[in-house]
Amino acid sequence: MLRYLTSGESHGQSLITIIEGIPSNLNIDIDNINGELCRRQQGYGRGDRMKIEKDKVNILSGMRGSTTIGSPIAIEIKNKDYENWKEYMNPVEEIDKESKCVSKVRPGHADMVGSLKYDFKDVRNVLERASARETAARVAVGGVCKEFLSKFDIDFTSHVIQIGNHKLNKSFEFDYIKKESEISQVRCVDKEYENLFIDEIKKAKEEGDSLGGIFEVRIKNVVPGLGSYVHYDKKLDSELSAHIMSIQAIKGVEFGLGFEMASLKGSDIHDEIYYSKERGIYKNTNRLGGIEGGMSTGEEIVIRGVMKPIPTLYKPLNSIDINTLENYKASIERSDNCALPAACVVAENVCAFVIAKFFIEKFGQDNMKDIIKTYQNYLERLSDRGWKMDTKSI
Repeated sequence: MLRYLTSGESHGQSLITIIEGIPSNLNIDIDNINGELCRRQQGYGRGDRMKIEKDKVNILSGMRGSTTIGSPIAIEIKNKDYENWKEYMNPVEEIDKESKCVSKVRPGHADMVGSLKYDFKDVRNVLERASARETAARVAVGGVCKEFLSKFDIDFTSHVIQIGNHKLNKSFEFDYIKKESEISQVRCVDKEYENLFIDEIKKAKEEGDSLGGIFEVRIKNVVPGLGSYVHYDKKLDSELSAHIMSIQAIKGVEFGLGFEMASLKGSDIHDEIYYSKERGIYKNTNRLGGIEGGMSTGEEIVIRGVMKPIPTLYKPLNSIDINTLENYKASIERSDNCALPAACVVAENVCAFVIAKFFIEKFGQDNMKDIIKTYQNYLERLSDRGWKMDTKSI
């Protein structure tokens, strides 16, 4: 089974990740993983932290000569900002516990509940781990999974479709999104809306406020049949939803037409099925977003996530001191005022983990040669049943 664990604090020495279940004999290009980390740090609206950290992975184990050996892969991402924080964050030596102590909790953040749950007087113990800095570790995991999935022509992209009151309601092809989103400051593929989004972010920043919005993740060339209808925890959309929702500040997920389905009739929603000798089994629409009955259909998987505005505001909201219970304005930590473009990239990578997990469960996990053979046999069987995979040969 594919699984991972992350460790580390926002201003600690490093983020550490251990991934278990990656098959042996997979060649991994570390530059591609570092490229994913770089993408996560981009985007208009990011804070000053991005000027400090230039994330790169340090592989500690599980590989030899850029090739996996089947054992757990340990990855380190150093926090360069630790040099400015080691007198407050050193895990074993005496530290200054007063200068950076936080007790004024932020509405909408893990601060208050985390302090109550774990019995902390210093909220820093909560915010250091609850910080979205942790997503760098998950992007590294996704980078490894993308390397594996690329061998089967499975590809990912994402873009921003709403920031503030402006929402892009146009449809775009996968390849267009993949190209245009990478050259946009806010991962928006429409120039007019890109400018509107940037103006919204500027205005919010001037007001000391923050913004959220909606992103869309697209996944193509996923074979039909990943996931299952037989148990709740085997459903592909259930697992994808859980992982998207686990990203800091995400408050909603939808597939395909999503919540729009509430106002439509069944005849306007369900994707009709056709067959021809040339195309095999096919559909002309993808309103359900590539998943039916908890299983991939072979169509593009289309997922959207809603990100709330970041709770760290430069015009702080009313709150309390968690220790004295006095009314105060909430604390201010260095922060982005819109991290939606970065959330796109994080979402791509947590989805990559889920797709890789289900792929490995179906086709095996010991070594690449056996997995490829099993996968090819499955495609041959599907072809005999009338379904054709339009991808490069494996």
